[in-house]
Amino acid sequence: MQPPIDDYQAQVCLILQELGITEEIPAARGLVLWRSPTKLVTAGFTSNGKEFLLTPEAAEAWHKLKTAAAGDDILLQMVSAYRSIEHQALIIRRKLEQGMILDEILKVLAPPGYSEHHSGSAMDIGSPDCLPLDEQFEAMPAYNWLSMHANRFRFFLSFPRNNKFGYIYEPWHWRYRVR
Repeated sequence: MQPPIDDYQAQVCLILQELGITEEIPAARGLVLWRSPTKLVTAGFTSNGKEFLLTPEAAEAWHKLKTAAAGDDILLQMVSAYRSIEHQALIIRRKLEQGMILDEILKVLAPPGYSEHHSGSAMDIGSPDCLPLDEQFEAMPAYNWLSMHANRFRFFLSFPRNNKFGYIYEPWHWRYRVR
């Protein structure tokens, strides 16, 4: 492996080492190193007031998408948005502490630095009629609506069934495509 080019890459390398994630894993899966955006805005809130952050462009597109869906009587809820590499590492640490095996964790979570959530343009979307982050979301009217209309707002499903990145199928994970 080449030495890190900058402080961000060095930080990612240290976190990966600490978690026992070899640098070959992201490379073998074709994962992209995502950098945190320079500007994030509030795109929504959880029911307990926690902010969801996205890039300004992704936040604007999300609001248009959500409004259009509501016009068709479809309620979309943001479940997760921007996530720092430190937060990603914390989630993985917690799963390791619960006794989960790293290989299994990396089927549902990207290594820190490689999550689309770091880009500020990815979000997990749900609906009131389904548990968050549940594969059953694909059977909900909200998913059907997204499948037909999300592209119009520059959103696409990142991890379909049998995706090339080795992640489980995530019908809830959508990313805004920048120009």
